[in-house]
Amino acid sequence: MLADLDETIRRLLIDELPVKNGEVEISFDQPRREWSSRLSRPTLNLFLYDLRENNVLRQHQWQQMGSSGNKEAAVARHKRTPMRVDASYLVTAWAADPADEHRLLTRCMLALFRHPTLPTERLVGSLQNPPYDIQAKLARHDVMTDPTDLWNVMDNEIRPGVSYVITLALDPWQEITGPLVRTRILRFGQAQGLPTAPGLVPDAARVDLVIVAGTVRAGDDGTPQSGIDVALKGTGYLTTTDDQGRFVLGSVSPGDYTLVAWPSEGKPKQRTIRIPAADGDYDMEV
Repeated sequence: MLADLDETIRRLLIDELPVKNGEVEISFDQPRREWSSRLSRPTLNLFLYDLRENNVLRQHQWQQMGSSGNKEAAVARHKRTPMRVDASYLVTAWAADPADEHRLLTRCMLALFRHPTLPTERLVGSLQNPPYDIQAKLARHDVMTDPTDLWNVMDNEIRPGVSYVITLALDPWQEITGPLVRTRILRFGQAQGLPTAPGLVPDAARVDLVIVAGTVRAGDDGTPQSGIDVALKGTGYLTTTDDQGRFVLGSVSPGDYTLVAWPSEGKPKQRTIRIPAADGDYDMEV
């Protein structure tokens, strides 16, 4: 991924500066003294000097990737959200004359400032189709606070440089599959048996709450219907089916209810249901 990021930045600079006939070299090498002594033409150097997690964008969550199968054997696919990592570059310009260096560095900064997110049409390789926009920040005040430390390590003379930080999404996780769960029962009470055998202290007065779910299908061929309003009559709960015809309502206490669906044409359809259902799901035909 990092090699693809380098190539994306290279192409962006070539198009935006612009660079014609190789008049400016774009390098990602470590700018050590022996490297700079071999330069024969004006050069922009982008040295990747730091990688660290972006804890501001950290999300330890699971996201549903989709589902498949019929009602009796529905399978859900889940995956953890990607890690967000900041890739920090030091951007420097190299030429025989300091004035040429300053002009080249200025042109580079103007080009990079125009793109706070990397253009999707310029992404290459593994960067294509990213889960999030690839954010880029130039000249951040909170990075590279003491550049002399870096130049001392590289054994080279200090020169003007600017930070360039790009936030990538790295996905180290595997997709997990399991039974599709939509209807859920919430139980509240005093815990017992922790941590080996968690459970609740029996309480006859306790009332469970049920989150109701199901699918709205066409009456003729069973095709899932999206954009259908669904409600539990008398509860105030109302929702609209998603692109796979599914809905979620609740939470309500167990009992008998009337499920109502409004098709795009004709009268509302009703069905009396008992909550919770034996099979954990409800179908409505419209």
